[in-house]
Amino acid sequence: MAEDACVSCAHKKQTPRSERLKRDVGRRINRAMGQLSGIKVMVEEDRYCGDVLMQLAAVESAVRAISRELMKDHLETCVVERIQAGDTEVVDEVMDLFRKFM
Repeated sequence: MAEDACVSCAHKKQTPRSERLKRDVGRRINRAMGQLSGIKVMVEEDRYCGDVLMQLAAVESAVRAISRELMKDHLETCVVERIQAGDTEVVDEVMDLFRKFM
């Protein structure tokens, strides 16, 4: 199981995460926020629509990558723990999450 696996995630609605994951996700979020700030400036400066759209596509891709990383961690920790505890309702939760990201 992954480092710092959650303990009763569903009941506490809190998930302890590894420092590595926190650093990586934080770095990626900061990068996406920087890109969004740059896009805002591009729009304010009337930059070419195609260039703005390309930057938006890059931000969307970055956010999807963050989501995939967090989903992997969720599956390796919370979901495994809940299934091992006999809570198969977590499968429905995971399926709902997959539908949101597909």
